[in-house]
Amino acid sequence: MGEVVEQRCDWCHGNDLYIDYHDLEWGTPLYDEQLLFEFLVLEGAQAGLSWITILKKRENYRLAFDEFDPEKVARYDEKKVAELLGNAGIVRNKLKIHSAINNARQMLEIKETGISFTEFLWQTVDGVPIQNEFSTMKEVPASTPLSDQLCKRLKKAGFNFVGSTICYAFMQATGMVNDHLLRCPRHTECRDQALSNSKSGF
Repeated sequence: MGEVVEQRCDWCHGNDLYIDYHDLEWGTPLYDEQLLFEFLVLEGAQAGLSWITILKKRENYRLAFDEFDPEKVARYDEKKVAELLGNAGIVRNKLKIHSAINNARQMLEIKETGISFTEFLWQTVDGVPIQNEFSTMKEVPASTPLSDQLCKRLKKAGFNFVGSTICYAFMQATGMVNDHLLRCPRHTECRDQALSNSKSGF
């Protein structure tokens, strides 16, 4: 049997923005609350669209949503919603915009209970990234029992646009699961980062 040649995941090709995202972010264990909130908003915004569409709008989103500062987003009023609906640089969907505001408020409510948003999310995998070992994209699921669990917990806490498929994409993006294919060099990198973090704690 020949030696396996390292190669990026199949979905990552043809676009420098996509490649950079794959090589630098996707699957890296993420614990920063503001960045976790950013990904939650962006994954919700992606519903029905392609991820590359959202990546192309990401910087516009950061400008429009005050760098995803949940304290600021939670205070948005209808005047701000109208402003966002007029912003061609983001997905101008009223439900998705209201969802981002609502989710910021729910995030702050979680923090008021004495648990960090990071801890709330990472409890889904007991704080330890799951290391999957997929050889082909066909093996990678769209959702799992754990994403079902996260979906239910978020909905119970009042979040929306957090279906199980969205939650699994969020878990993949933020490194709660390592779904880089085995032949991808990022699989080992993300696994090593997970091991390092588990030793030092987060």
